Amino acid sequence: MAITASLVSELRSKTGVGMMKCKEVLKETDGDIEKAIVLLREKGLAAANKKSDREAKDGRVFTAVNGSNAVILELNCETDFVSSNDDFSVLGQQLADASLAQNLGSKEALDAASVDGETVTDLIAKYVLKIGENIQVGQVEAKSSAGSVADYIHSNGKIGVLVEFSGIVDADLGKDIAMQVAAASPRYVGSDNVDSAELDQEKAIILKQCEDEGKPAEIAEKIVLGRIQKFYKEVCLLEQAFIKDGDKSVKQTLPEGVTITSFTRYSLV
Repeated sequence: MAITASLVSELRSKTGVGMMKCKEVLKETDGDIEKAIVLLREKGLAAANKKSDREAKDGRVFTAVNGSNAVILELNCETDFVSSNDDFSVLGQQLADASLAQNLGSKEALDAASVDGETVTDLIAKYVLKIGENIQVGQVEAKSSAGSVADYIHSNGKIGVLVEFSGIVDADLGKDIAMQVAAASPRYVGSDNVDSAELDQEKAIILKQCEDEGKPAEIAEKIVLGRIQKFYKEVCLLEQAFIKDGDKSVKQTLPEGVTITSFTRYSLV
């Protein structure tokens, strides 16, 4: 039986044993995973269960943009050392580009796809063998806009953003707003999008504070209105002060008739 890279990767993920040793015992067992696990345990090299420290919890975020279409993808590995590896970055960008080209908007769709005639599973397994750590695709999301899409990847590669606009936006402005999402981490696009339960809770907290301070009801109502506006400026992207000009809100920087439709922020920090 041919010993494929994906077979070696599967044995490694189940045992935590190094790639070369996994390949060696698979040859001895003619590719039988269960027999290989037993053999490794007999040699004292493998635990009965998958080692938790082999989990892929680190990684980087990648984006690919083509006009009004874009993809954001999270690729995970075990350590920061590997996430900074050039080969890991090449793989991540290759997967992001393939997702964009094939309109793959989920992890499941990407896992089932092929890249340059090779399944994604085999492609990743090949890099696992080369790099020496478990590698897994994390979150994947695609955006298709009637207007434009901007992206931003932070310098450490661990925060990535896509922002979708309803119309055409200058590339530099789009990048600045995507950078704002990375830095300020808003939770909503605008005040209309705020979860009603969260808003009610926020109002109740402010009212209770006013009551505790002995404020009259009519004064309390004005305080609630003022503090809710401040709340919007903290959690809503359109209401936030623009990072390049604090005298303007993000909403005020947009071209007339254009708004932000959605944004996606991935973070591995």
